[in-house]
Amino acid sequence: MTSSNPAYGELTSQGNSTNIVWHHSTVTRAARCHQRGHRSAILWFTGLSGAGKSTLANAVNSALFEQGMACYVLDGDNVRHGLCKDLGFSDADREENIRRIGEVARLFVDAGVVALTAFVSPFKADRDKVRALVEPGDFIEIYCAADLGVCEQRDTKGLYAKARAGEIKEFTGISSPYEAPESPELSIDTGSQDLDACVAQVLAYLESKGIIPQAS
Repeated sequence: MTSSNPAYGELTSQGNSTNIVWHHSTVTRAARCHQRGHRSAILWFTGLSGAGKSTLANAVNSALFEQGMACYVLDGDNVRHGLCKDLGFSDADREENIRRIGEVARLFVDAGVVALTAFVSPFKADRDKVRALVEPGDFIEIYCAADLGVCEQRDTKGLYAKARAGEIKEFTGISSPYEAPESPELSIDTGSQDLDACVAQVLAYLESKGIIPQAS
């Protein structure tokens, strides 16, 4: 994990919280990962609505689970049912949404779990802030690079049509910008590749970086 945490017993202030102390776990991340036989990491799936982020994240999660890995998907819609239900879709709320998810994902990494997140996360600065929370190599940005036309064709909820009609404000790709990753760890053409090929691409990357063991 990041080394920016204060020393044990040191009183600090964070945001609106004062006189708080960081407590270090007696069971380390390294020990958890050793017990499980794989490294922990954040797999950050980003892309337009309809690009296939949730579909791919869940398919990769299933593949990892079948191999005995400790893994969990944090999905954009799901977290807005609870953790982030107080947030809307303004730029400020989007930023806070990603900040919260980043902190949760960091806890998963410390717990020795592969955390898969599926969020539009349209702003590069917000994604970079999450990357900065963890050690180099722990944040894997996966750009689901389906183009806008494909995403609109897939839109079973009719959100793009509503956005183009002005019924939904601040909709990413229509009335709010999406800043595509400039140098993601993985860029996957989820608009044209089939799901199995996309999953294989992610798994191959994880194996190449020693995050999960080579498939037997």
